Amino acid sequence: MKTGKFFLAFVALISILVTGCAKSTPEPVTYTIEMSEYSFSPNTLELKVGQQVTINLVNKGTLAHEIMFGSEAMMMNNRPSGYQHDMFEESGSEPMVMGEMHMEGEHDEGHTGFMVVLPEEGDTASITFTVTDEMVGEWEMGCFEQEGVHYDAGMKGKITISK
Repeated sequence: MKTGKFFLAFVALISILVTGCAKSTPEPVTYTIEMSEYSFSPNTLELKVGQQVTINLVNKGTLAHEIMFGSEAMMMNNRPSGYQHDMFEESGSEPMVMGEMHMEGEHDEGHTGFMVVLPEEGDTASITFTVTDEMVGEWEMGCFEQEGVHYDAGMKGKITISK
């Protein structure tokens, strides 16, 4: 009889330990980023691996704005023109986009990589993706409209991704 109670207590303890040690998937998160002359608000995002992320974009400015995600701004004719490293391309991730213009590859402005453009005031779009292990680290979001003028004027932000 004592052996049976001891066994049940042992199994209960192991179950508690296993449940406590198991990694849980982080809760999904939604951000709304307002794009204006010349900023993103908010301009800092903190994400975790495994998290489903939805970013709702709203053009609150009077000019066209875009958003790109990457690291190491590249220069073209001494002007910032996109990122050397595209966050989605390097992670092998394919975000889902709903709304305005979404482009990948090489663009007319000389940019390469993933980009969402909101050409007019009031335009909206939504980006949804799941954060992968390959995304861990610090990334930047930036707008390179008007040959990099927006980026130089401060239209950039930071994305920190942790495990």
